[in-house]
Amino acid sequence: MSGLPGVPAQQRTAPVFFTAACPDCRARFELSAGALRLAIGASARTTFYSFTCPECGAAVRKPAGERIVELLTGGGVRTLRLHSTV
Repeated sequence: MSGLPGVPAQQRTAPVFFTAACPDCRARFELSAGALRLAIGASARTTFYSFTCPECGAAVRKPAGERIVELLTGGGVRTLRLHSTV
């Protein structure tokens, strides 16, 4: 039996991948949860996800609505909560 020692089989999960596209080179690809970052701000304008394009190396930042936030957080993407200074 292989797997993670000390972790019951029912708690092991397969890695999560997300389909993304680069607006610069127009490549489409899959990224692991570790390749994405999610920032949750006080408004839709300050809530976004980001990644580096594996094809051209461009830094990509895209808006994240409620559904995207739900999918990314559920998939284990690291999240930064931005706080208002007002």
